[in-house]
Amino acid sequence: MPKEFLGEFEELVLTLVAALQEDAYGAAIAEEIEVKLGRDVNLSAVHVTLYRLEDKGYVKSAFGGGTKERGGRRKRIYTITSAGLALLRAMKEARVDLWKMVPQLKMNTLS
Repeated sequence: MPKEFLGEFEELVLTLVAALQEDAYGAAIAEEIEVKLGRDVNLSAVHVTLYRLEDKGYVKSAFGGGTKERGGRRKRIYTITSAGLALLRAMKEARVDLWKMVPQLKMNTLS
């Protein structure tokens, strides 16, 4: 069991930082949440969550190069740290262990 847990939204954002790799910046993370999960998300909420994850040591950030599309502004790119990856793995293992406790139900009993 992990010693520290993340909230559901923190876990989503951290998982997407790991998945998106060099494309892990606020707007891309928000878009993935909307597209993959069909969930509306506020970009500010994503940024606040990224800052909180960085404060906890689970992600680190660096500025990428400026682009014409962004008026020369640079994106802040996030990468997962080894501590962040270890926490994600521990949370996944704990979740899988819980799912193993769920009895195998027939589909017709769920409706």
